[in-house]
Amino acid sequence: MFDTPRRGATPVRAGHEELLCALFADVLGVPRVGPDESFIGLGGDSILAIQVVSRARLAGVVVSTRDVLRKDTVRALAAAAREPESTAPRVPPRRTGTLHPTPIMHWLRELGGPVDTYHQSLVLRTPPGLDPRAAETLLQALLDTHDALRLRLPAGTDAPVWEPVVEPPGGVRAAGLIESLDATDLADDALPALTRDRIRHARRLLSPRDGVMLRAVLLDRGPDRQGRLALLVHHLAVDGVSWRILQDDLRTGWQTLSRGGEPVLDPAPTPFLHWSSVLLTEAAHGRRMAEADAWQRTLRTNPAPLGGVSTRAPGPETKECRHTLTLPPEITGPLLTAAPALVNGTVNDVLLTGLALAVLGWRGDEGSDGTGAVLVDIEGHGREDIVDGLDLSRTVGWFTTVYPVRFALGSPDLADARSGGHTVGTALRLVKEGLRAVPDHGIGFGMLRHLNSRTGPGLAGPGIPEIGFNYLGRFPMGDTADWAAAPGHDFALDDADDGLPMAHAVEVNSAAHEGPGGLTLSATWTWDRDAYPADRVKALADEWFAMLTAIVAHTELPGAGGLTPSDVSHSEISQADLDDFASQLGELL
Repeated sequence: MFDTPRRGATPVRAGHEELLCALFADVLGVPRVGPDESFIGLGGDSILAIQVVSRARLAGVVVSTRDVLRKDTVRALAAAAREPESTAPRVPPRRTGTLHPTPIMHWLRELGGPVDTYHQSLVLRTPPGLDPRAAETLLQALLDTHDALRLRLPAGTDAPVWEPVVEPPGGVRAAGLIESLDATDLADDALPALTRDRIRHARRLLSPRDGVMLRAVLLDRGPDRQGRLALLVHHLAVDGVSWRILQDDLRTGWQTLSRGGEPVLDPAPTPFLHWSSVLLTEAAHGRRMAEADAWQRTLRTNPAPLGGVSTRAPGPETKECRHTLTLPPEITGPLLTAAPALVNGTVNDVLLTGLALAVLGWRGDEGSDGTGAVLVDIEGHGREDIVDGLDLSRTVGWFTTVYPVRFALGSPDLADARSGGHTVGTALRLVKEGLRAVPDHGIGFGMLRHLNSRTGPGLAGPGIPEIGFNYLGRFPMGDTADWAAAPGHDFALDDADDGLPMAHAVEVNSAAHEGPGGLTLSATWTWDRDAYPADRVKALADEWFAMLTAIVAHTELPGAGGLTPSDVSHSEISQADLDDFASQLGELL
């Protein structure tokens, strides 16, 4: 399973440790992982951690997402791993029937505008010889396994109240959902244009009212060449993590089918319908309602541009503009590995530190209140451990959370920050601690805003932050293996017909891509032309990348990094105490 360990490297132990080392290497796209290495130190993030958990479960090993992210080494994670429970739950969770709309479903409904074609898509390389019949068999296995793909809105998306229903397995047939094209004589470079054209056609056939949440396009290139399979799924039924689950299942299903077997996929331990009931119950719990005052303080009015609450109500006349930038491998690599490790943090800590500093620099003195406040709506993957006994690592659905965070950076020396000075380290620690103070990665905000009639009106009143941020995680690019993402297509970005309003005046969606030349970070900025002119938003985008580059430069400073209060168990220790301790220790050494 492994190459021979490097001289001096700790040998890998058979069993759980060997399996987890292999899974880390596969998910992170690196040649080999040793037992003394950590997931975060190798550039892992929470979305990839869920993929590790899912693949480990399929291999008969149970680990938690939290442990994958927090254990210092693979060896420590292996020690915490356990075997799957042999007994089924006394009362199996309900998988079909009426579903309580989740917070993100309410969020979409409140946006207004047409949402019938609001979808995500993924184009995959298919094995040579995958014909229409085999594709239909695989898609039927996905439909029968993953309940969210059988979601239906009987009253339609224009109804004032959504009442989703999950149909039973077999209730949605794959046969009528696939368009098959003979592409035997088509050259590789002609595939993307044809695929994009058929995706545009297929998305018009999505119909939540009729339970058509999935459409597929197969480009069959015969028995000797890889074809293409384009999958479109309505966003109500899928998110970025879900695509990784579906991709793995297509790979697993094909292995069985190509050997003459019938693909039967493992069901999700926690169904999406059960999760929706958990959220509804949790929204009324006293511990969750106690968060409401803190969320109200976060949303308090602040007139600074891109630092306060927008009173602009996006509508169908929103004029959407886009701008994409890419950070090169020599910056992206250390940005996603060395920089988070500097403060025992995450990729989000680093990216949001750069964004907060960029907003302050972009804003200048205009609207400054001395607190250096920057208010951002953050998207999270939403698969949080809020109730014991749940396992969402194989659950397909739209789990996304959206929650506001206010960063208060004071009056940082922005010139020093742009040069990678100690201002960067201070900002990193402040942003990290600000994010750690958010309970359960913000999942409570959506529950209190959309599922609780007592707290919802108060949280709806102030409006939303002007800027929205989303980091989609890492995606392999250039992989030529069967079922890998095909070139020429964006991975799982949202798309819809004109008329769907923007939620924020400015939105930035970023993702890391692993290609032959290394790891790159791409960021797509979208904005309402009536809210900000293009040159202003492009200047902010440039400033963000400049600050991210400065963070990488900061990692080279002697003594950079260190612990923050959330790293220690003593609740009364401050950042100043930790800095004094580090200084004294440095003098002793």
